[in-house]
Amino acid sequence: MARDGIEALDFLFARGDHSSRAGAPLPALIILDLKLPKLDGLGVLKALRQDERTQLIPVVILTSSKEEQDLISGYSLGANSYVRKPVDFAEFLEAVKVLGIYWLMMNQGPPPRSTT
Repeated sequence: MARDGIEALDFLFARGDHSSRAGAPLPALIILDLKLPKLDGLGVLKALRQDERTQLIPVVILTSSKEEQDLISGYSLGANSYVRKPVDFAEFLEAVKVLGIYWLMMNQGPPPRSTT
């Protein structure tokens, strides 16, 4: 789990403090909050969709934002799903569990990218 948007991209692209991850597999799913410090979730999403290595990884925006513009922007930048976080912690945990079951067990993801 990254603490901010810059760290998230550094982790995914094996940069900076995460350079030791070079060659490590990428996640099968990214759950992204819009309200990240340093670089917000929409900035992270834009960077993910611009890079060939990450452009097909499913991204679920999980946020407390009720702003319609955030919803439009998220889908416009290539989010696969947009889920509003429940306020209640138990409901939040259940929502994350359901998301994981669907995206990691039921969804048919894209084939792995060739590294050649």
